[in-house]
Amino acid sequence: MTNRSCLALDLKDDPALIAEYCHLHDQIWPEIATSIRAAGIVAMEIWRTGNRLFMVMETNEHFDGAAKAIADATNPMVQEWEQLMWRFQQPLPWADRGQKWVPMEKIFDLTRQP
Repeated sequence: MTNRSCLALDLKDDPALIAEYCHLHDQIWPEIATSIRAAGIVAMEIWRTGNRLFMVMETNEHFDGAAKAIADATNPMVQEWEQLMWRFQQPLPWADRGQKWVPMEKIFDLTRQP
């Protein structure tokens, strides 16, 4: 069984920075992919429109967001990647201090419609 989460984040509104950010995601560092999978994230996609990013993340039953945050904080490669990503990213206006990806609220599901 998997759980799906959707999150949003903005990039700085600079076409050159957006292009570089997208290019860096053509093939992320292997250590980053390993840390994502090790946390119980089984699928992840990032979509973009303009400078707004939308992440769809599917996790297994062992995923623990707090444990992932602790593991990331002690992983030098993840910290280096996150520092690099902040060069391109900016928090959403309603994000908590230091928060990057903001969870989205599901407001519609076609399967629940008559």
